[in-house]
Amino acid sequence: MPLENILLTLAQQTGRHLQNSTLTAIGGGCINRAYRLKNTNIDWFIKINSPSLSTMFEAEAAGLTEMASLKAIRVPEVICYGQTDQYSYLVLEYIPLHPLNSKSAALMGEQLAALHRLRQPYFGWFMDNTIGSTPQHNTQHDDWLAFWRSQRLLKQLEFAQRNGYGGKLQKRGELLAEKLATFFSDYSPFPSLLHGDLWGGNASADESGRPVIYDPACYYGDREADIAMTELFGGFGADFYSAYNQSLALDAGYLTRKTLYNLYHILNHLNLFGGGYLHQAESMIESLLAQC
Repeated sequence: MPLENILLTLAQQTGRHLQNSTLTAIGGGCINRAYRLKNTNIDWFIKINSPSLSTMFEAEAAGLTEMASLKAIRVPEVICYGQTDQYSYLVLEYIPLHPLNSKSAALMGEQLAALHRLRQPYFGWFMDNTIGSTPQHNTQHDDWLAFWRSQRLLKQLEFAQRNGYGGKLQKRGELLAEKLATFFSDYSPFPSLLHGDLWGGNASADESGRPVIYDPACYYGDREADIAMTELFGGFGADFYSAYNQSLALDAGYLTRKTLYNLYHILNHLNLFGGGYLHQAESMIESLLAQC
C-alpha cells in the first residue's frame, strides 16, 4: 500500500494536515495490517484490510463508540473508518499500552462491573459483527436462551459442519442446545453490553495505569459470557476477579455456565484454526451434557 494513498484518504476525510506525518508498521494481530501515524498534532493507530471487510471495521467502531459513551472503562477513541477501492481502514487514537498489574487489574474488574451493571434493552445488537474473522450474528431477542442457542451455539456448529466437522460434534452439540434450560433453572440474566472477546490480548493499561480494552466483538448478553472468556486463556489474576465480584457478584451457577459460554469460543477456534480444537470442543460438550 503506497504511503501517500492512506495519507491522502485520511486527510480528505478528517480535514487534518498529514504531509509531515510518519507511518510506521506495527503488530496488528493475525487478521489486519496495522500502522502508527504520527506528527506533532496527531498520534493514530490504523488498521488496514481488504475492501470486502469494511463492515468488520464499521462494527468495531460502533462497539468502541458505544462502550465509550457509557463512560465505564477506557477504550480507544474512534477517529474514522471507511474504504477505498484498494483497502478498508479503521483509525483509532494511539494509546501506549502496558501490561496490567495488580492495581490496574483490580480497577479493570471494578470498571467492567460498572459497564455490565447498565441494563440494555434486549439480547443481541443492532448489527452483526465478527468474532475474529468469523461472522457473529446478533439478531435481537427477548429470550437469552433462544439467543444463545440460535445465534451462538448452533451457528458455530453450522460453521463447523461446513468445515468438515460433523458427526459426533453435531449430534452431541445439538443435544446440548436442546437442554440449555437445565443451566438456567434458577438464573435469569439481564442484557449487558459485552466486550465479546475479552481475553488477555485485548486488555492492557495506559501510561497512567488506567485499564484499556480494545478489539471488541460487542453485543448485549449475559455478563457471565464476558467473564468466562477472561478465564479461557489464563485469566486476569485474583485482583481482577475479587474486584469484579465485590462490585457485581457472580451467581454460583457461573462455575458451570462458564464452560457453556467458552464452548462458543472453542468452536470458533475450531472453525478458524482447525482440528486441534475438536477434542476440546467435544470434551466440553460431554462435560455439560453430564450435568443435564
